[in-house]
Amino acid sequence: MFELTKDHEDFRRVVRDFAESKIAPHVEEWDAQAHFPSELVPQMGELGLFGLVVPEEYGGAGLDEGGFTYLCLAIEELGRVDQSMGITLSAGVGLGINPILTYGTDAQKQRFLPDLVSGKALAGFGLTEPDAGSDAGATRTRATLADGQWTINGAKAFITNSGTDITSVVTVTARTGEQDGKPQISAIMVPSGTPGFTVEPAYRKLGWHISDTHGLTFANCQVPEENLLGEQGQGYRQFLKTLDDGRIAISALAVGLAQACLDLSADYAKTRMAFGRPIGANQGVSFKVADLAVMVEASRLLTYKAAWLKDEHDAGRRSVAEVKHAAAIAKLYSTESAVTATRLATQIFGGNGFMEEYPVARFFRDAKILEIGEGTSEVQRMLIARQYGLVS
Repeated sequence: MFELTKDHEDFRRVVRDFAESKIAPHVEEWDAQAHFPSELVPQMGELGLFGLVVPEEYGGAGLDEGGFTYLCLAIEELGRVDQSMGITLSAGVGLGINPILTYGTDAQKQRFLPDLVSGKALAGFGLTEPDAGSDAGATRTRATLADGQWTINGAKAFITNSGTDITSVVTVTARTGEQDGKPQISAIMVPSGTPGFTVEPAYRKLGWHISDTHGLTFANCQVPEENLLGEQGQGYRQFLKTLDDGRIAISALAVGLAQACLDLSADYAKTRMAFGRPIGANQGVSFKVADLAVMVEASRLLTYKAAWLKDEHDAGRRSVAEVKHAAAIAKLYSTESAVTATRLATQIFGGNGFMEEYPVARFFRDAKILEIGEGTSEVQRMLIARQYGLVS
């Protein structure tokens, strides 16, 4: 079924070594300074992390099958050390590369993918707006076509990888008309530096301090007609599929966070002394560690199953509905478990858990967004309930 192979485990160790040697020694400083280490992105590209789902002709790994599972393993291992670098990879592939790979023309792929796969560049995906998040049909950004040019006006919010010094393009969703009385949504690629495209100052965020996140504005921003990604009016369908895949990736990020909480808590419980013995000798602490272990194991299995189903679907052996259902379940359980895991870990660490020099404090801040991004927990419950005919 979805059992990991020796190649999977060997790959995991490579990514873990990279995370522990290149990220862990600097993460506290980067987090405190809200510094995005763009120099790490090409190194991640050299490891092949951005090309795991990409054919060789565009610089990718060219894996016949199983590329998405490898990607989830990489996200998990980066997220175990730092959630920000985990989401950089997750968004870089799932929201940056995948829409172009899935819906782009060969010319569009040849233009953008080689640099994105190598880590020389990053791409963003502009879906969320100040007044349109889960209700993506409420998109207000508009694009009109005249004389071979799209003119885009509107704003996007909370866009990852959109303002780095190596960001090359952002794909944005926009209204391009109406169809059957409903907004017609299309996806259009906007290269960085295009006149009228403004990257707003970085947000001051609760967590994910190292990750690059900006609002975007478009004021009579013009791009060529051929920058349309896929067919006009198909943007809504395109981003729904993109979000399905992204939910599995976020689940992997949550697994990495929960695993870190388990590892840190178990070690601390064995070394922290109180009343003449390790605090882990007390059931109040040891039972919390046991609960963490259960959440990690269940979250990981749900995530790996969803990733396996995604790979099976890509190979023509599973349906979209199966992937969508598994992705929603994995995303819901693993992200809510991750938030709980940080609360338990902080409690085990006591006062030290409230101090920034201990990683559990950073993980506590980073966790909450997992229940929001790529579809809130409420949206996941709605999607799951629909499978049983319970939500219209």
